[in-house]
Amino acid sequence: MTAHHPVLTRPATPEDEPAIRACVRAAFSGYVADMGREPAPMAADYAAHIARGEAHVAESGGRFLGYAVFFPEDGAMLLDNIAVLPEGHGQGVGRILVTLCEDAARARGLPAVRLFTNAKMTANQTFYPHLGFVRTGRRIEDGFDRVFFEKRLA
Repeated sequence: MTAHHPVLTRPATPEDEPAIRACVRAAFSGYVADMGREPAPMAADYAAHIARGEAHVAESGGRFLGYAVFFPEDGAMLLDNIAVLPEGHGQGVGRILVTLCEDAARARGLPAVRLFTNAKMTANQTFYPHLGFVRTGRRIEDGFDRVFFEKRLA
């Protein structure tokens, strides 16, 4: 990100699916050995998320930097999946995508954003509280050791 190219977000299109899948591989493949299986985002149906308008991308100067998948679930916005390419790290891309999710929740009158991360993804457990999320629990779900977070929206 430079002053010439701010990070912009937009709904994902079918043409974004290969970039999203490449971002998923870059972000999550390093956890396969620790977890003993592919993290859930590696098996997600991105074509369906895109078709339903649930996937959004972040880019700068026309370059794909990351994506987020979110949708209403159980009276809150679920931030189902988010990742940033390594070259986008440290540029606020993750924060921009989380803010997009929060804004979408507010626009729908939803009181909170919820998410979960794998217990092995320790960096996430620091990142989300830094953005105002509070840990709400930990449990095994679909065979994954998940840590749950929620952020109440004003």
